[in-house]
Amino acid sequence: MLHARSRGHSARCPGCGVRSSRIHGRYERRLADAPLGGLPVVIVMLIRRFKCLTAECPAVTFAEQIPGLTRSHARHTPVLRDQLGRIARVLAGRPGARLARRLGMAAAKDTLLRLLRATALTEPGPVRVLGIDDFALLKGHTYATLLVDLDARRPIDVLPGREAAPVARWLADHPEVQIICRDRASAYAEAARQAAPQAVQVADVWHLWSNLAKAVEKTITSHYGCIRTAHQATHQPGERQPPAEPDGMLDVRGRPRRIVATIRERHRAVQELLSQGRSLRGISRDLDLDYYAVRRYARAADVDELLVKVTQRRTLLDDYKPYIYERFVQGCRNASQLFREVRDQGFRGDRSVVNSYVRLLKQGTVTAPPPPALPKPRRALRWIMTRPEHLRPEEAVGLKEIRAACPELDAAVDHVRAFGSLMHEHRGDDLDEWIEQVRKNDLPALRQFADGLLHDWEAVVAGLSSTWSSGQVEGQVTRVKLLKRAGYGRAKLDLLRTRTLLQS
Repeated sequence: MLHARSRGHSARCPGCGVRSSRIHGRYERRLADAPLGGLPVVIVMLIRRFKCLTAECPAVTFAEQIPGLTRSHARHTPVLRDQLGRIARVLAGRPGARLARRLGMAAAKDTLLRLLRATALTEPGPVRVLGIDDFALLKGHTYATLLVDLDARRPIDVLPGREAAPVARWLADHPEVQIICRDRASAYAEAARQAAPQAVQVADVWHLWSNLAKAVEKTITSHYGCIRTAHQATHQPGERQPPAEPDGMLDVRGRPRRIVATIRERHRAVQELLSQGRSLRGISRDLDLDYYAVRRYARAADVDELLVKVTQRRTLLDDYKPYIYERFVQGCRNASQLFREVRDQGFRGDRSVVNSYVRLLKQGTVTAPPPPALPKPRRALRWIMTRPEHLRPEEAVGLKEIRAACPELDAAVDHVRAFGSLMHEHRGDDLDEWIEQVRKNDLPALRQFADGLLHDWEAVVAGLSSTWSSGQVEGQVTRVKLLKRAGYGRAKLDLLRTRTLLQS
């Protein structure tokens, strides 16, 4: 504890600026200072209160302030305030308070948050290339918009909501913006057209590739029957091979799966009500189903599109079924013994799973080891969306079988590789030719994707032709989400905005 006092004879009134030497009274003021050797330091100042000599001044009396040491109503010295502010920027409330206490700077979490909110934010300089993206404050309910200076590689603002109005107001105050990188959200496109007509909009190529992948996945699911037929013909040729085990339509006991029957019945009911002219909301109420589930059933023209993910699920036992069948043929029919053997090989499932499979073998329902696994739609999608030179040999063989199984999928692979060539070679001007090629094939999902590009034509062409993208923005969004989670229940937008901009 350090005791000190001012040695000056007068002080300047903060109201009128006139110096006064008329002392009205004295009192002690305690200021917390930076710790010394890990010990807290308190400065006890003997402060004088002066009487203002100007009759018109609203301040009758005033307390003297020591330059560089005291401020009005402050309980920390500038040095300690700066150190606590730095801790608050990184750790915010409770974590920051715990660290400060360990360092000898006791401060409450609310004190750190007040210091953080009181920190002055510097205005960003001229922004030439702007990146825009949204992130969730509360997923499905509340969102915010992050603005990033792609030249300086740092966030410059956080706006409430993800509508066009806040972004348009910000762009109107920054007419120097020349390039705007964004995803394909219509709100940001509208804001840029209204408030920044001079800027070139660039659609992010990652989002274009992601949208293309979704269209290709729909194409795979709609033609998955071709893949299944070709797979069975390749791995179960003629009658010399015994019949394969039941697919995902049956459970482990050989009985029809209830979920398959439920999906078929719901799809039939939704399609029937749609043919009667009912709305999706009305169908949702009649069938007591979620609206989005009804929409999924309505968009699926064939029920097989819905059954693909259900019937092609792998189990923990799939990799060990050939071994179990081989031991079964050799005469080992003890399920407990087979369970111990596969457990020693790394099987982590339950004993009942092995018991059920051995029961099927004894009943004759499963009379052969399963063929090589039928590629799931997601795996086939990954093969199609991967560059050919990056595929492993077995993956290249699987993709070749898929292309040979269905002409539509073969055409889809060609379209994907052509679009990838446009992206990597920055040939956005050739996009119209790619769209014409897509329209020549009977691929509804890809045609829908291609037609959607026309609504944002200039931004898509610029995205395929430019080297700018929203990759930086996505990385900054990930960092903002980390800050949001570190704030726990105190991560309101003003606090999150302050931490985001201070740590850039």
